[in-house]
Amino acid sequence: MQRQLSSISGAPRTIDGGVLFGNTPRRVWTQWMQPDQDNLVKLASRVLLVQEQKRNILVMAGSESLLAPLPRTCNCQPHAPSLLHNLARLGLGENDIDVVFFTHLHTWPSQDLLRVIEDGLVQRVLFPRAHYLTGENHWRRAQHPHPHDRNLFVRSILRQLEHSGRLKLLQAGTNAELGAGWHLHESNGYTLGQLLPEISMPGGPLLFAGDLIPAIRWLDLSLTGGYDRNPECLIGEKERLLDHVIDRGGRLFLARDQQAAAVRIFRDRQSRYSPYDQQSALSREEV
Repeated sequence: MQRQLSSISGAPRTIDGGVLFGNTPRRVWTQWMQPDQDNLVKLASRVLLVQEQKRNILVMAGSESLLAPLPRTCNCQPHAPSLLHNLARLGLGENDIDVVFFTHLHTWPSQDLLRVIEDGLVQRVLFPRAHYLTGENHWRRAQHPHPHDRNLFVRSILRQLEHSGRLKLLQAGTNAELGAGWHLHESNGYTLGQLLPEISMPGGPLLFAGDLIPAIRWLDLSLTGGYDRNPECLIGEKERLLDHVIDRGGRLFLARDQQAAAVRIFRDRQSRYSPYDQQSALSREEV
């Protein structure tokens, strides 16, 4: 089967650095990322486009990229970078997307979008023709969230997905919705029921690492975040999946790293994981 992979950038996201890096001391993580005056750090918002069998599939870590961009309040405002804009550069529009796969449904909205949500306004979700896919176990979590992550689920997004008539709930492993060449790994350390797709390619599989390993820094097994549901579980899941990728000669796709879209991994004699063969972007890659 011919399959092409492309990385698509959306609007960057900001998050409190202390929450992002959890129990890592501030004096350490500020050497990796420089926070602003509000202690916010900037992350990429990267989506994977998979084109196969006349289907266009978007894979997203979280649901913030699903929301339509806010309209400009005046023509003097510059166009903000957006997923739709970068899809258009590949000749694709909203109606060309057949499937949107969510590893999970947490939302890290921009500050402007957060104000709209807090005001009770409903921003429409994108891709009106697409089937929306996510994990069944995670959907149950989204419907009945724990206080730990309740504020990460946006009810208006969940309602629109549920009422679309196009929502499909999946289990780990293989399934008919995605077909041959896709395998879903379930992860419960960051959030309950996160599904991470492994996609077969001629040069070795690509594993979409979601928010289990959002960026290169998280190759350090000990690095966990404030939103992680079960840090000990997460560390074990990272180790197992990284070893799996290495054994299969595969790569990781990183949704939040500002420089790297895909990397290969090796494990040294001290059992530390390090990246090599970094790619800043994928562009209709077939090998």
